[in-house]
Amino acid sequence: MTIPLPAFPASARDWLAHLVAFDTTSRNSNLALVESIERWLETLGVRSTRIPAAGGGKANLLFSIGPDVPGGVVLSGHTDVVPVDGQTWRSDPWTLTERDGRLHGRGAADMKGFIAAGLSRVPAMLGARLTRPVHFALSYDEEVGLLGAPALIEALMANVPRPRLVVVGEPTGMQVVDRHKGIMGLRTTVLGHEAHSSQTHLGVSATMVAAQLMARIVAIAERLATAPATCTGFEPAHATVTIGLVEGGTAPNILARRCTFVWDIRAGTPDEARRVFDEVDVLAQRLGADIHARFEDCGIATEVLSDVPPLTGALDAPAQALIARLAGSDTRQAASYVAEAGLFERAGLPTVICGPGWIAQAHQPDEYIAIDQLAAAEAFMDRLVEALCE
Repeated sequence: MTIPLPAFPASARDWLAHLVAFDTTSRNSNLALVESIERWLETLGVRSTRIPAAGGGKANLLFSIGPDVPGGVVLSGHTDVVPVDGQTWRSDPWTLTERDGRLHGRGAADMKGFIAAGLSRVPAMLGARLTRPVHFALSYDEEVGLLGAPALIEALMANVPRPRLVVVGEPTGMQVVDRHKGIMGLRTTVLGHEAHSSQTHLGVSATMVAAQLMARIVAIAERLATAPATCTGFEPAHATVTIGLVEGGTAPNILARRCTFVWDIRAGTPDEARRVFDEVDVLAQRLGADIHARFEDCGIATEVLSDVPPLTGALDAPAQALIARLAGSDTRQAASYVAEAGLFERAGLPTVICGPGWIAQAHQPDEYIAIDQLAAAEAFMDRLVEALCE
């Protein structure tokens, strides 16, 4: 797919239209989008580093503007978007469309708007007398487990002088978010032993065993919802456990050979998440041993799909105050969703979330970013350039 580059110089709106035109749903490659930015950077004489995924079908992109010194600011954004499958859109989700002061398109809010605002200011950054650099860190597969960010962060820490601060541009209405919950994403697979459903003594139904585990998860979720708050400032103010996907069985009259369910734990601390996991795992170990004793081909296994730490906001308050000043935000907020911010903070980098649009507009049919929100992001970038010239 070849999509023409925006005219030079390009506004944030031009860039947003360009980025939205790429269907970078996480199941697809993002390489065409990455290549378009690389070609544009080449015309400006800017070197970039591609960090490919295993298999080469996707890639992170890292590039820097300004002097090769410590103390820079990282602008972090993910290039992938969620599917539009089954959603009813009033306009083509891959064509940026204006209606009533809003720019509609998949990824407009989450989070190509932030990336567009940053890219639109690259020429200004090149023309300014920056005393500290700006590092662009663009990732893949954030939406399906934050899979690209670890390699991107590793490359960042190995190849650029230590930054002072990271800004993750998830949609916050340009308010500063300095805390988010962590997430442990899990896939549990139960292997049973097939038999006719009238002959239950001759087999083990994987779906029946999985139902026992899922019942325990539901009970834990209900208990957490009524227990004293453990996540002050978050909404909801407690850890959550949910089951998102269940697959299993062959036919109504066959004891199921396999049942798989995907679930997640979102908590304010890794220890709390681990306690929830351990409670489920104790039951899984007991049930697994029982069915394996009956049939050697039976068992239960749980795979950790993602384990992202929470963002605590505990590092370098003066650096975070700088972003609050540039954003014009006097308050600090907490987000119940999970972002790549926790991974950057785990690497020792002070990190905040601040970007245009609102999370309520993300993942929806007719996803949009308000034009004034995109303008606010452009103004933020302009103030950032000024601050890095001081």
